[in-house]
Amino acid sequence: MEKSSGQKLILITQEPDGIAWITINRPKSLNSLTKSMIIDLARIFKSLDADDSVRVIILTGSGRSFCSGVDLTAAEDVFKGDVKDIETDPVAQMERCRKPIIGAIDGFAVTAGFEISLACDLLVASKDAKFLDTHARFGIFPSWGLSQKLSRVIGPNRAREVSLTAMPINAEQAERWGLVNYVVDRSELSNKARQIAEAIIKNNHDMVLRYKAVINDGFKQELTRALALEKERAFEYYDGMTKDHFKKMQKFIAGRSSSKTSSKL
Repeated sequence: MEKSSGQKLILITQEPDGIAWITINRPKSLNSLTKSMIIDLARIFKSLDADDSVRVIILTGSGRSFCSGVDLTAAEDVFKGDVKDIETDPVAQMERCRKPIIGAIDGFAVTAGFEISLACDLLVASKDAKFLDTHARFGIFPSWGLSQKLSRVIGPNRAREVSLTAMPINAEQAERWGLVNYVVDRSELSNKARQIAEAIIKNNHDMVLRYKAVINDGFKQELTRALALEKERAFEYYDGMTKDHFKKMQKFIAGRSSSKTSSKL
């Protein structure tokens, strides 16, 4: 890893191959989020999205927790702010981010941490991961999407049980329910996240960005409109291609077919 920067509680590491790592770094407090950490996280995602050298982002936490939610000792400072301010909203900035975001989840992803994990495009969890929604337990109204996103991933009945009873989801359940892509040993968590990132980087960068966008944008709509959206964007894409673009496509395909690369996924 070549260059590191960022504040103490949110660490950024950018690698020369285009992978950027964001680490929530408050392990003694199980990576609970203060107001300043929330703002920093939002600004970091916005900055990495604008950085052309970044191809994939991996988000993780230090110590034995991914993120245990908002620091409730400073709850008033956090919750009395403008929840509609997308500039200081890390989940809004993650949703706006064009780059694929991989969440590497070890230990607890609680409430706000659960919501942040749901804003990732893919999730890899350690066998020790636990997802927990405590909004109802502590009287906190969700504002980062958990009440709407979780039901769309695991189904409304399961989501109601998870949220209304504050029932934890362990890693095995999360994989079975389609919440996470992979479950691995804790020692393999970073390696698995990196493998996925490297597989993404091997592909056409422009198409990766366009593909992520059409999947995410289409998922917010009913199927008929989503299929129409795909047609519209396909027409725009191919209509804008020149003969040179098609030649480059053929050259890329020829190069890929002649190489002996194999996926480790």
